[in-house]
Amino acid sequence: MKLLFISLGCDKNLVDSEEMLGILTEHGFEITDDETQADVIVINTCCFINDAKEESVNTILEMAQYRKEGSCKALIVTGCMAQRYKNEIIEEIPEVDAILGTTSYEEIFKAVEEAVRGNHFREFRDIDYLPERTGKRVLTTGGHFGYLKIAEGCDKHCTYCIIPRLRGRYRSVPMERLIAQAQDMAQQGVRELILVAQETTIYGTDIYGKKSLHILLKELCKISGIRWIRILYCYPEEIYEELIQTIREEKKICHYLDIPIQHCSDRILKRMGRRTTRAELIKIIGRLREVIPDIVLRTTLISGFPGETQEDHEELMEFVDEMEFDRLGVFTYSAEEDTPAALMDDQIPEEIKEERRNQIMELQQEISYDKGSDRIGQEMLVMIEGKVADENAYIGRTYADAPKVDGYIFVQTGELLMTGDFVKVHVTGALEYDLIGDVTDEYTE
Repeated sequence: MKLLFISLGCDKNLVDSEEMLGILTEHGFEITDDETQADVIVINTCCFINDAKEESVNTILEMAQYRKEGSCKALIVTGCMAQRYKNEIIEEIPEVDAILGTTSYEEIFKAVEEAVRGNHFREFRDIDYLPERTGKRVLTTGGHFGYLKIAEGCDKHCTYCIIPRLRGRYRSVPMERLIAQAQDMAQQGVRELILVAQETTIYGTDIYGKKSLHILLKELCKISGIRWIRILYCYPEEIYEELIQTIREEKKICHYLDIPIQHCSDRILKRMGRRTTRAELIKIIGRLREVIPDIVLRTTLISGFPGETQEDHEELMEFVDEMEFDRLGVFTYSAEEDTPAALMDDQIPEEIKEERRNQIMELQQEISYDKGSDRIGQEMLVMIEGKVADENAYIGRTYADAPKVDGYIFVQTGELLMTGDFVKVHVTGALEYDLIGDVTDEYTE
């Protein structure tokens, strides 16, 4: 049977999708990207913010037409929206045959099997259950990089966030399972391993009694074939000295950290339920740059949080200007039902949220261009991502660029290169978010 699988939302959700694809292909399903040819359609949904919710709803409704009028024999909905709005989906979209919650993806084959037979299937395991799937994932990232989800859930309960309700409490994946999965990914050709979780910095505290991310990193660095290891989603207040030293000392670990801070105003941080202050943020950022001078720092901010004044916004602008983050993204605040922030007074009009976001991004564009210009003349190691059509040029990434969220370097060369190759590149130019360079010599290791 032909399977169309649609994965929405974040890279953590993508890992679940790849697990489900692994299960279904083991049972003989053939993957297709043509909805008109699919016998089975699976949608792994997201509903983190309003835009993601709308995308999930629209996708389900669009695929429901193929279930009603096309050759599709089963439509299955999984993931965060399935977890949060199962009753609404059941009542309002009768074309959906099966629904799985966030901790139930191991049951995907059973769900498909029952749906094809004409039976409705619902599975919602305990929200704090940790799936134990150990089979081979189907990597959908092109094969040269892949995501390793090291934990599930979150205990922070920020006032704007619904994730703990959808994904449960924080549960670390046992180290031996992660190492085995990383080894399998390396055997499939993965050169860059990207560690993800709702929060990576407290890995191991629940099962080993202490922060153990640095220990896991050292074990992952031993795996042959892995060239880069990148760490995302490090809460700033949880970054610890052993982790910093491990990043500095281990050659495979990219000098890159994603540290979502959301704001810098102490008053707004407190309303958000965050656990840092402006002074503490400055201290940890300073420490990272002191120990690892070439570290690249990415962060995300929220503009227009309830109660944010013009003074708070100006303070945030000054902070961004002062800190000069290498990479920065801004979300406008999205009021999510069942969160404390949605009930707060002083909600900000959408146009003001957007105006503030745009102002921050204009400032960041200048910072990004200046930082890119500082790279001109440097020689950098680049992973090739693909070829530019009809030109002797390729698209690549440096250690400073995470896939899908950061920029690229456009590499000019007459050599034949393959996706996943590493080359040394002399940087010759800079754009707002991207670099330009020439290959110096091919790099293999």
